[in-house]
Amino acid sequence: MTRYRSAQRAGRDGFLQVLHAEWTKFRSVRGWVLAMVAVAPMVVLVALLAGVSSDQRGAPAVPVGPGGAPVTDSFYFVHRPLTGDGGITVSVSALRSAVPTGPADLRPGSVPWAKAGLIIKESTRQGSPYAAIMVTGGHGVRMQHGYVGGTAGIPGPVSAASPRRLRLDRSGDAITGYASADGTHWTKMGTVHVDGLGPTAQGGPFVASPPSVEGMGTVPSVSTADFGDLRVQGGWAGGDWTGDQVGAESPSFSGYPRNTSGSFTWSDGRFTVTGAGDIAPALRQTLPTGGTLADILTGTFAALIAVIVVGAQFVTAEYRDGTICTTLAAVPRRGRVLAAKAVVLGAVTFVAGLVGAVVAVPLGERLARAHGVYLFPVTFAAHSRIAFGTAALLATAAILALAAGAVFRRGAAAVTGVVAVLVLPYLLVAQVPFLPADVSNRLARVTPAAAFAVQQTLVPYHQVTSIYTPYDGYYPLAPWAGYAVLAGYAVAGLVLAAVVLRRRDA
Repeated sequence: MTRYRSAQRAGRDGFLQVLHAEWTKFRSVRGWVLAMVAVAPMVVLVALLAGVSSDQRGAPAVPVGPGGAPVTDSFYFVHRPLTGDGGITVSVSALRSAVPTGPADLRPGSVPWAKAGLIIKESTRQGSPYAAIMVTGGHGVRMQHGYVGGTAGIPGPVSAASPRRLRLDRSGDAITGYASADGTHWTKMGTVHVDGLGPTAQGGPFVASPPSVEGMGTVPSVSTADFGDLRVQGGWAGGDWTGDQVGAESPSFSGYPRNTSGSFTWSDGRFTVTGAGDIAPALRQTLPTGGTLADILTGTFAALIAVIVVGAQFVTAEYRDGTICTTLAAVPRRGRVLAAKAVVLGAVTFVAGLVGAVVAVPLGERLARAHGVYLFPVTFAAHSRIAFGTAALLATAAILALAAGAVFRRGAAAVTGVVAVLVLPYLLVAQVPFLPADVSNRLARVTPAAAFAVQQTLVPYHQVTSIYTPYDGYYPLAPWAGYAVLAGYAVAGLVLAAVVLRRRDA
């Protein structure tokens, strides 16, 4: 008896023939083709709905810093004009913070990034350039500029027994900060060049108190600082000091706890200043009305379900119809069949996802901005990463479903399995606001849902205490690291599927 030999040539040409055969199978099933054609419209349609779902026309403008990013620029400012060069020195002997315990009660609390010190600022306009030196509630002395730049100084808390002396000197657009624990030995914190400071700036003591994290959310806080031995030199205007709450109506200002407000008193050369707010980059928690590109691409979820179903059926349909025997008889090297299916499925899904993302993002952005929604800015590189990452996410999810289909042989079981490891964790971490942060971040590290990190555009900042979870747009892994988790599951699934295909009968 003559042994059977496949008519397909081995090597590269043989794989190309298998690839062509699998492509022919895919495009011959109208339902699969229509599902893939529908992927792009799914993503685009949801983007259009997201763009018109919120109307914020007429809302206060979002403050934007010198770098073009949204900022929180709200604090109580005791100021005078400074024309030209000059310096200011002050002693800070206390910084006390309080957080609400109920609708009308306050208790002393820890607000690590509460700030009290000196600031020289272009004006009281939000987002205007500045440089400041300050004591903080839990991070010692800091010098800060540009809302994101900062330098650490003398550590430890401030008290009447251990005050901190602070000084700012202006020379043109250069501002130099100094700090001292005894008023005799001064440490230079640094010199920064503040573009756009102008010939006349505003300067003086300030107090800021950002929201405090309580459980799974934040609550407003208020802080009070005691200043003494205030001295000025150079081009400072005479007269009384003026107290103002900068950014009182800003959408990034969470406000004061009930029955409190900003204020200052001045007696015998000593200031007592009470304030709330922060001088920092804006976050999703501090700018809840802000939108992201991930919000616009919410349609990825609907597309994900479609590609998972098609991916599973691409192999389970052959088991159901019995044609898998013919396929494996024609191609004895079964791993080659699985690889060809993965290539065809991945390529088709990637193209469909890329078209959807490329069309959806600019349309959704335009509609959202037309309705007054502020979108957190992203670079061109981030736009590209989101588009290609979304396409890669969908393609890899489809391949994972293909592998599951080859292992389970039944479409319902394969789809259920992939939904359990990918879709369900995504719903938990990205759509459930009351999931504890540690649980949410752990799921977003170890499950395939980590791949949605490719759509994130928000950046956490160490100098802003807040809730950083996927629900708020902050994934614990970097974008491509998150995608690598899903890719790892898909590769492991394909390896398992190849082993199962070789070891059992069709």
